[in-house]
Amino acid sequence: MSFLPPPEFTTRPTLQGTFGMAASTHWLATATAQAVLERGGTAVDAAVAAGFVLHVVEPHLNGPGGDLVALVSTADEPAPRVLMGQGPAPAAASIAHYRGEGLTLVPGAGGLAAAVPGAVDGWLLLLHDHGTWELADVLAYAIGYARDGHPLVGRVGSSIATVERLFTEHWPSSARLWLVDGRPPRAGEVVPQPRLRPHPGTARRGRERDT
Repeated sequence: MSFLPPPEFTTRPTLQGTFGMAASTHWLATATAQAVLERGGTAVDAAVAAGFVLHVVEPHLNGPGGDLVALVSTADEPAPRVLMGQGPAPAAASIAHYRGEGLTLVPGAGGLAAAVPGAVDGWLLLLHDHGTWELADVLAYAIGYARDGHPLVGRVGSSIATVERLFTEHWPSSARLWLVDGRPPRAGEVVPQPRLRPHPGTARRGRERDT
């Protein structure tokens, strides 16, 4: 194995290693992925654990109601494969239905704008096909951050502020989950989210997904 020398000048630190590397849009997810690797998990175990952490720490960008697209390459199958976990429109979301509701465009928010979620099923499929860890162990990091709280990035609070009225007037369960004493959370505030807990059935092994 050989390594190319780094360029003489870069605008970011040059990262190199021989063991493993993880990167994400949030430091807690990155730390989670690296921790999984250091405990003997595969790259997929690490990616799935980090993905579920992002559902907790970056709700304005990730969530169980969202999508997933993954490029997967393994030692046995080095040619990249694409996992498309983008949710389709619900079967009843026809043009006729929307027009019957007096709409000419699909709304930007709410139930009529929702697709069938694909993120969770996509992550579980990756774990089923390529993972080695128990699902409960993979989810433990996200569960811990939800249970104990974590310092929220400022963008979470500002994003929640833009939909605060929708939360309080139309989505009370979201208001109970994300508003702190009736207000959007502040940057750096540690906010536990005990309501973000998995269904008891999700504690089964990832490789038993289709049983």
